[in-house]
Amino acid sequence: MTATEGLLVPPGHGRVVETPAQRVTFKVTGTHSRTASTFEVEVPPGFDVGAHVHTRSEELFYVLEGELDVLAFEPRVRTPDNWQRWESSSGSRVVRATPGTVIVVPPGCPHAFANPTDTPAKMFFQASPPPDHERYFEELLEILGSGGPPDHQAIEDLRRRYDIEQLTPLKHR
Repeated sequence: MTATEGLLVPPGHGRVVETPAQRVTFKVTGTHSRTASTFEVEVPPGFDVGAHVHTRSEELFYVLEGELDVLAFEPRVRTPDNWQRWESSSGSRVVRATPGTVIVVPPGCPHAFANPTDTPAKMFFQASPPPDHERYFEELLEILGSGGPPDHQAIEDLRRRYDIEQLTPLKHR
């Protein structure tokens, strides 16, 4: 059976999952798309997703508001601490992404984003294939919403289940 109507999600609509660490609005899920899940993500000051890599997923980020430090390259050395200091063998370094910046991350490419500013940032985020990131966000936000410092072992176990190799730690204020 072929779908005869598309999906329209008005501004301010979509299922929201929120903790002090992050707010994610599900715009398009695997229920509506065979190719990608789409989210609007609010990144609070001090949030650092940590450098990580996927073997299967492809991601696209589009900065809507604010500024984010972003990484999307294989570094010369994958140090386990500060990805903001990484450099690729071709000389690429972390950049400050401002509104209108697009970042495309193919499978196997280390990537990260962090909000080093004092104001929230907002981005459009697309992950393919669905619905892995939907489930991942739900479970991650549940872990982060439990209060106190992040449970790094629980996050590591979660990421392993969803094709995420964590290279540096997730951090939030």
